[in-house]
Amino acid sequence: MNSVQAFGVSDDRRPPMNDLLEVAQRGLGASPKRLPSWLFYDERGSALFERICEQPEYYLTRCELALMDEHAGSIADALGSDVRLVEYGSGHAHKTSMLLQHLHQPVAYVPVEISADPLRQSVQRLAREFPGLPLQPLCADFSKPLRLPIPPRAPRRTVLYFPGSTIGNFDNREAAVLLRKMRNEMGDAGGILIGVDLKKETALIEAAYNDRAGVTAEFTLNMLVRLNREIGSNFELSGFGHRAHYNPMAGRIETHIVSRRAQQVRIGRASVALREDEAIQVEYSCKYSLEDFAALAAKAGLAVLRVWTDAQRMFSVQYLVRASMVAR
Repeated sequence: MNSVQAFGVSDDRRPPMNDLLEVAQRGLGASPKRLPSWLFYDERGSALFERICEQPEYYLTRCELALMDEHAGSIADALGSDVRLVEYGSGHAHKTSMLLQHLHQPVAYVPVEISADPLRQSVQRLAREFPGLPLQPLCADFSKPLRLPIPPRAPRRTVLYFPGSTIGNFDNREAAVLLRKMRNEMGDAGGILIGVDLKKETALIEAAYNDRAGVTAEFTLNMLVRLNREIGSNFELSGFGHRAHYNPMAGRIETHIVSRRAQQVRIGRASVALREDEAIQVEYSCKYSLEDFAALAAKAGLAVLRVWTDAQRMFSVQYLVRASMVAR
């Protein structure tokens, strides 16, 4: 029998309206203006991101799928048997199936996802695909402390799976904080299996965040649609555009919502003035060399044990363990 833990352990999908209003007022009152990237992921935003992954310019998903197709067996061997797999930001968990097919006697799979609908759909699909695997979904924000469900039996190790390139959405300081949090949650014998986008030609990177079909632009501006709906702001979408530019010195894509004209926007009882061409920073997407990421991991007390890349070395999946385990 498949074991699927009921929903309701935690649900942080939507902060209270007053909190969201405070986030928007604080961010738009800052200099320079900014809004947090988690605002992208309402139901429509999650669906738009799935469409981004299908765009021809978006190399990341294709490269990661090719990597998993070639190396999933080797990755499973490195993780060993009796693993509890905890996935941060599981979404529809398409790549996860490729790994689960190769895991040796997994104890449980714990998908952690902030959007309830993709979580429910993925659990239903995986229950059919892996009828003997205990599934323990957790609807929560992985960036906050998690109370992981009690596993059905004692795992040999807990492995936190963080696919895609989501670690790149955090600046170096924030990424080190998140990796330290993950190190605590994985326990002494655990590990982190993480997707890391690698540095490459600027034109190739920028094209991935400026697709010709305009899906990424629609995804970016959907943040304003969400604010209009949830806190009653009055952003006019025609007055804003999407801009994504690669900063080679910082090694990251910097995505902004840009005001096309001088305008005033109502945020609660406050009014926010925007100049023509003024930018609101909404996301970073950091790219790493293998040496860069090893140095970041070391700041969190972690060491890179194994690295797998696609044939073109555009994307990597890396296995991190406590630095003290490697030093022995």
